Amino acid sequence: MHFDTKVVRAGISPDPTTGAIVPPIYQSATFVLEEVGKDKGFDYTRSSNPTRFTLEANLAAIEGAKHAACFASGMSAVDAVMKLFSQGDHIVSSDDVYGGVSRLFNQFLVRQGLSFTYVDSSFPEKVEAAIQPNTKIIWIETPTNPLLKVSDVKALADLAHSRGLLLGVDSTFATPALLRPLELGADIVMHSTTKYISGHNQLIGGVVLTNSDELQARFRHFQKSIGAIPSPFDSWLTLLGVKTLSLRMERHSENAMAVATFLERHPKVAKVTYPGLESHPMHHVAKAQMSAFSGMISFELVGGIPAGKKLLNSVKLCALAESLGAVETMITHPATMTHVEVPREERLARGLTDGLVRLSVGIEYVGDILADLEQALDQVD
Repeated sequence: MHFDTKVVRAGISPDPTTGAIVPPIYQSATFVLEEVGKDKGFDYTRSSNPTRFTLEANLAAIEGAKHAACFASGMSAVDAVMKLFSQGDHIVSSDDVYGGVSRLFNQFLVRQGLSFTYVDSSFPEKVEAAIQPNTKIIWIETPTNPLLKVSDVKALADLAHSRGLLLGVDSTFATPALLRPLELGADIVMHSTTKYISGHNQLIGGVVLTNSDELQARFRHFQKSIGAIPSPFDSWLTLLGVKTLSLRMERHSENAMAVATFLERHPKVAKVTYPGLESHPMHHVAKAQMSAFSGMISFELVGGIPAGKKLLNSVKLCALAESLGAVETMITHPATMTHVEVPREERLARGLTDGLVRLSVGIEYVGDILADLEQALDQVD
């Protein structure tokens, strides 16, 4: 089945009772047993719910995974992956990760005895040098948030497996429409379904996908034991969003390429980072493993922080907002918004400057997006 068909149909069947083409919402906390020890496959929504199971089947199919486990947010999905490990274990992580991930790792998990080494995972040799005897997993984002660094998934999977390690990939920016890391050897894939997968800024969610029966059994145990699972309604909304994923990612990518090209040529823009541009240092890797380059752009203005603030306060169509990956174009200042809790010294060491602007290009008519950015840039001294 072609990917475009999978996003609409995989894991979804007409309701056997009514024939409804849209899966029903099983908005129930509990399920009545037929008799002691005998149920219809469901007993309590924290551990199992038909709507969530339908979503998991759909997401597994489009990722090319054997299993999917949905969680209440992207962060709870990351946390579930880290719960695979024990006190004394070590993780090698991309140095440029979402600020919430940095907070989880550095403020919580280190207190539970895990340790982390951060490296630029664009370079497998740097990842290899960071591996320790107690390392258990290589954890990467590709493209990263917000600097849009790109890592070679196959090269890192080969490295991980040669050392007896897992490779986990946060593929939120790419989605299964553009990149399927399991096909390149990754062991675990995570998405914040809040973003492109649902695509409409209407819910919070996350998913972990794997081909491993053993890992899936542990993720199911985490769902049941901790309860960080999406509601039936949020699962249902996500299913509706997924149906247009392929079309949306095509439009996001087309619009972002046009916007990135415009910004790169603008005299008030000092630097543009977008994996689809030949100027991106890992464009060749992105081109080899992605079918398109998604809708995320980061850039800096010639005038630095004052110019950036003027731009952010001058946009009209682009929404100044947290989050990304929705149909609306959104603009963000990572240093004061998404990555505000990352210490400034650490941010600067990564290359995440105070003047960096992150742009999530939506699916509006691209001429309107460009016109808004142009008028905002005209306000910049």
